Amino acid sequence: MREVAFIKQNKDKWLSFETAIFNNNFKNPDELASQYIQLINDLAYAQTFYPKSKVIVYLNQLAAKGFQKIYKTKREDSNRILSFWITEVPLIMYQYRKYVYITFAIFSLFIFIGIISAANDGEFVRSILGDQYVNMTLENIENGDPVAVYKSGSNWGSFIGITANNLKVGIMAFILGVFGGIGTVYILFKNGIMLGSFQYFFYEKNVFWESVRGIWIHGSMEIFAIVIEAAAGLILGASILFPDTHSRMTSFKQGAKTGIKILISTFPFTFFAGFLEGFVTRYSNIMPNWLSVGIILTTLSLISYYYLIYPFKAHKKWQYNILNPSF
Repeated sequence: MREVAFIKQNKDKWLSFETAIFNNNFKNPDELASQYIQLINDLAYAQTFYPKSKVIVYLNQLAAKGFQKIYKTKREDSNRILSFWITEVPLIMYQYRKYVYITFAIFSLFIFIGIISAANDGEFVRSILGDQYVNMTLENIENGDPVAVYKSGSNWGSFIGITANNLKVGIMAFILGVFGGIGTVYILFKNGIMLGSFQYFFYEKNVFWESVRGIWIHGSMEIFAIVIEAAAGLILGASILFPDTHSRMTSFKQGAKTGIKILISTFPFTFFAGFLEGFVTRYSNIMPNWLSVGIILTTLSLISYYYLIYPFKAHKKWQYNILNPSF
């Protein structure tokens, strides 16, 4: 069968399944499972006879959405919250992994721009961080404690204030994606320039290592979470700009729903980063190097594994389940 005939023959069936998935109007789980199996058969057929066709990408994405829907209806899945963290979010991260890679690339570019700008303009850091902050930090460096700013205030006060601010930044990075992703890119620009110039400032004052072992105790999770939240914002923006086969409103609703799930998934990491900044970072100058480095590597490994590595394992499990369905 020619590819055109294959698509024409099954197009209505795929669109019907897709509409039901997006609108969440499947009342009969058995009907959903039956149509899902047909979709998987069509996907296998397309992979065999049209290996370079774009229809494979479409069916694969549709199958992923269908699996997420079916997974929720399985009887053994009694813990909805556990399913969200272990299955739903990782599958979403796998499906939209290119957005994460793009976001990291954009953020890294802005960090680099911040470093180059600070290196070539002695007043650049002050224009970004403000005279008061720079003067305070210079005084702290002279007193032998470059990151003394993290010791100000009480533990709980710092934790609450810092966490609230980080949540605000993350939520704004997502919400501003509604402007075609431009608002999200602005958040990345602002934070990337600030981070790059900030770290170069410590490098220039010969206290780079002292700043790293202090700032990145909490910064590993904090910055990583912001990047993931920005990726959710870009997904939201793309859903508006590139609706594909859906109406723009339907695509927007799906993009918003997906982005919100990603955003929510970052909250525990943001809370933990705030906890570290409020209760641990203030002791970075007196703790041994192996401990501060250990905390940095552990937190970075944990969040990196969840968002960059585990999604591939979740996807492999999903592939096994679609080949061995049990409803």
